[in-house]
Amino acid sequence: MTANPTKALSTSVAIVRIRLKDGVLDPQGVTIHKALRTLGFDKALGVRSGKYYEIELAEDSPETRDQVRKMCENALVNQVIENYTIEWLGGVPAKT
Repeated sequence: MTANPTKALSTSVAIVRIRLKDGVLDPQGVTIHKALRTLGFDKALGVRSGKYYEIELAEDSPETRDQVRKMCENALVNQVIENYTIEWLGGVPAKT
């Protein structure tokens, strides 16, 4: 069996967190908050729901980071009602 020369030995990961902007109604968060209170968790003052993505990348370069930002702006995030943050992790062992 020959090794794949294009297979990276390590990769980087972009962690994308998306949440509704302040002031945008979050019915899922409200429902979760009500359920928590019903279950006796009375210390939670509120809940905001969101989305979380881990995007495995072949490399960490300015071009790659720009591509992830474009993924967010063009596909993952509705910028009218959502904000997002990206956390970059490097040196992650590649999956085999």
